[in-house]
Amino acid sequence: MNDLLEKFLVYIKEVRKLSDNTVESYGRDLRQYLEYIGNKRILSLKNTNKTTIITYLLYLQKLGRATSTISRNLASIRAFYQYLVSERIIDRDPTINLESPKVEKKLPTILTSKEIELLLEQPDCSDSKGIRDKSMLELLYATGIRVSELVALNYSDVNIELGYIKCSKSNEKERVIPVGTIAVEMLDKYINDIRPSMVRDKAIKALYVNYQGKRLTRQGFWKIIKHYTNKAKINKDITPHTLRHSFAAHLLENGADLKSVQEMLGHSDISTTQIYTQITKNRIKEVYKKAHPRA
Repeated sequence: MNDLLEKFLVYIKEVRKLSDNTVESYGRDLRQYLEYIGNKRILSLKNTNKTTIITYLLYLQKLGRATSTISRNLASIRAFYQYLVSERIIDRDPTINLESPKVEKKLPTILTSKEIELLLEQPDCSDSKGIRDKSMLELLYATGIRVSELVALNYSDVNIELGYIKCSKSNEKERVIPVGTIAVEMLDKYINDIRPSMVRDKAIKALYVNYQGKRLTRQGFWKIIKHYTNKAKINKDITPHTLRHSFAAHLLENGADLKSVQEMLGHSDISTTQIYTQITKNRIKEVYKKAHPRA
């Protein structure tokens, strides 16, 4: 069964072109599922059925797993069985008509304009690390790109003169995103004054590099944003994605149309972008209650 899993993971990575994070998530979910059915002495996937899967989902529920986690597990299992059917390894997909548990959509955490300013003020621009870090933070908030897209940026993806960056993923079309004045200034300073001294190998294409002159990783940036969050003493659970959420919510609050925000974020479905309208509605209600004498 593990051999089939490995073939499936190669398939979704190389044929379906899913991201490394998604492949890793599928692999983790399915290894747990195969371990479970192995413990039940089910020696072949042909011997599993709808009852097997429902029992497993109930098992996850008893373990205290969140509804979103259970729903994601079912999605992984469903994709695996669909692959097995397509490869004629099994005759029937047992996940057909099996409904996912309803997941309550949680509104993402966003920062206020003051909190954004406080966070962006934290890097010490008297040294190279501070300039690099401020450039990254300013660029994230100015463009709303994902942290995976930030660390994947190459030097050639930046056009300082015209004020935009090019952002693309293997399974998405290229996006051209405008960059605000302050972010452009920090990019200019980093690229011309800092990056040349940090990049030891001139063949390195990465825009942002670490002290070893290699491409900065998602984990590396995670540590950076946690450091500045603690330094700013902002009492919120801030992740690299928080700046992306804040970017979208602040644009809508200030009159940007939903379609434009969708394009800048790179959402394929506008319903994904619509969650930010709920945030702005909640914010308006809060302001009304505080400001209106008869609220």
